[in-house]
Amino acid sequence: MDDFVKRYGPVALVTGASSGIGRAFAGQLAARGLDVVLVARRRDRLEELARTLRDTHGVSPTVLPVDLADPAAGKEILDAVARLEVGLLVSNAGFGVKGAFGEEDAAVLSSMLAVNCHAPTQLAHGLAPRLAQRGHGGVIFTSSVEGLMGCPYSAGYSATKAYVNALGEALWAELGPRGVDVLTLCPGATDTEAPRLQGIDPATLQDLMSPDDVARSALDHLGSGPTHIPSAHYRKVFDALLSMPRTEALTSMASSVRKVSQGPRADRAGDA
Repeated sequence: MDDFVKRYGPVALVTGASSGIGRAFAGQLAARGLDVVLVARRRDRLEELARTLRDTHGVSPTVLPVDLADPAAGKEILDAVARLEVGLLVSNAGFGVKGAFGEEDAAVLSSMLAVNCHAPTQLAHGLAPRLAQRGHGGVIFTSSVEGLMGCPYSAGYSATKAYVNALGEALWAELGPRGVDVLTLCPGATDTEAPRLQGIDPATLQDLMSPDDVARSALDHLGSGPTHIPSAHYRKVFDALLSMPRTEALTSMASSVRKVSQGPRADRAGDA
C-alpha cells in the first residue's frame, strides 16, 4: 500500500465520484491512503462521501461540484487542482443513451460528447505534462466494452467510448516510457444507477459486477495496460464478436437488441 501511495499519490482526482464506479474508486483510493478530489454534479452526495472518507480513512477529500457537460468544466477542474500534487487521474464520469440513433435528442448527444470525450481529453491534456515531469503516476479512463466495436442501438455512446479507448491506448504508449501508467477500463454490465435510468432491469443482465469489484480490478491492473476488461464473461463475448466477420457481428447484435428495445433513454448517473 505504501508503494501505491508513492507511485500514484499523494492526490487522486476522480470524476463521476458521486455514485457507482466513481464512488467505488474514491473509497478504495482513500483506503489506500490517497487524498481524493471528488468531482461530480451533485454537491450533496459529494459532501456526504467526503465526510465518510475523512472519518473512515483519515484522508483530506476535496469536493468539486462541476457539470462536465459545461465546455469550461475541464479548465475549472484543472485550475482548482493547480496547487495540488495530483498523481492519479481517474476520468470516470460519463453517460449513455440507448435506442435508435435517429430518435435520440440532439442536445443530449452533444452533452454526451462533452462529458464522455471532451472532458477526459482536457483533463488528460492538462495533467499529462505534470505526471510526466514527476516521472511516475497514472491515468485511468473508464470506457466500456461497447467501445470495442460499433454497437447498434447504442451508436452515440459506443462511438464516444471508442474515442476513449483510442485516447487511452495512445497515451499508454506516449506516457509509459515517462513512468506514467495508463489504463483504459472497459466494464461490461455493472450494478450502478445507469441500467435503471435506461429502463433496464439489472436482474436481466449477464455477469453483473459490483462497482467495487470493477474499481478494484482496475486499480490492481493499473500497471498492466493499455486496456482492461474486468469481466471474464464479457472478455469472452467480445473476443467472439471481434473474431466474426464484422457484418455478421453487427447484424447479430442489432437483431438481438431490437427484440428488447424500449426507445432511447439517457443516463446522467455519473458512470461510464
